[in-house]
Amino acid sequence: MKIKTTIATYFKKTKRILTNLVLLFILTFGAAACQSNQTSQLEINQLNALNGTYIDPIPYEYGQGVYGKREFTFKNGSWTLDFVLALDPKLNTKVFRFRTLGSYEILRPSANLPQAYEANFKEDKKFVTLLTQDKGLAQAFGLMSCSLAIGIEKDISKEGCSLWKSVKDCPIDHDLVKLDKDGKLYFGVRPKDNNMCKEEFRPTSLTPPTIRM
Repeated sequence: MKIKTTIATYFKKTKRILTNLVLLFILTFGAAACQSNQTSQLEINQLNALNGTYIDPIPYEYGQGVYGKREFTFKNGSWTLDFVLALDPKLNTKVFRFRTLGSYEILRPSANLPQAYEANFKEDKKFVTLLTQDKGLAQAFGLMSCSLAIGIEKDISKEGCSLWKSVKDCPIDHDLVKLDKDGKLYFGVRPKDNNMCKEEFRPTSLTPPTIRM
């Protein structure tokens, strides 16, 4: 009888310990998840409130001898991009300038990249400027059919041009954004066809960072 009582007492104690461990795990995990959600929301709020201009510290190499320099400006929920593409790292042989503007929204943490967030960049207007006199070069980049005059910016919002779709056909860029502890701002790597017009085309990796001016 004493043995049975001892065994019963042992199982009661064991059950109590296991129950406490489970509760401790639930509380700890729940607190960690809550803290993580709070951190994510703070970072989302910070990104949605960006103000200032961020540029590539050096021209970004896109491969095959093509380089570009980006200048992003954020103010009160709006954004602009001024992008110049050239055939050398010093941007002496410029081909075109692309400019766009609109509003933006940081949505949620990226499921693929730590500390990165999914973001939608609305493009209300799109502009392109031809910067080369080389017709063969302009043709290679699909610019000859856009009725461009050298050095004169053209609004391509309605018709589109080359790989840029019209605002109607592509009103939103589905992108990624990351702001690191040093204040450097990262964006998603664009696909070769430049198409980020749908959710399924959202990038899965990040470009080198831009820095605040």
